[in-house]
Amino acid sequence: MRFDYSGHGVSSGHYTDGTISVWLEDAIAVIDALAGNGRLLLVGSSMGGWIAFRLAQILRQRGEAERLAGMVLIAPAPDFTSELIEPNLTDAERAALTEKGYFEEPSDYSQEPNRFTAALIEDGRENRVMSGLIETGCRVHILQGMNDPDVPYQHALKIMERIVADDAILTLVHDGDHRLSRPEDIERMLAAVSHMSQKG
Repeated sequence: MRFDYSGHGVSSGHYTDGTISVWLEDAIAVIDALAGNGRLLLVGSSMGGWIAFRLAQILRQRGEAERLAGMVLIAPAPDFTSELIEPNLTDAERAALTEKGYFEEPSDYSQEPNRFTAALIEDGRENRVMSGLIETGCRVHILQGMNDPDVPYQHALKIMERIVADDAILTLVHDGDHRLSRPEDIERMLAAVSHMSQKG
């Protein structure tokens, strides 16, 4: 299964109306509607890595932890609001959040600036997964570019330090960027998914 979160890609809505809780609900709805009772191998990029960790928590709360067969995460960005955004806010950005409810910064991927809302940041605090140990109950393979301008590879190292009870692998791609979309990067992703699928 593959889907776009609301406000992303071909899905309706605008991303500025979303929060981690909203996008987590999207993922749960897709799984409940289309996955039946089958086992799940979650593949998430950037924010999708955060959603994957939250899904593991939700499945455990629902008594369905055994359904999770593994995760393949590309430049995962759990807690990016509190770990990567909030510590680096300028005084002007903090003022904009208070006065306008959002701040903007130039985007490397679009002519439109990235807009970060106060609602996203506040909701991010309620969905933190890195405040303690990360328990997935499954195998985890992280692929992370060391030339990632959006999620520094040190963030992946922090994630690995918190996954202590599960089989976790970190692959650092020395010249890889955030998207890891080159043919050789795609090959690494497919190999990771295939390997995890075969191990069941």
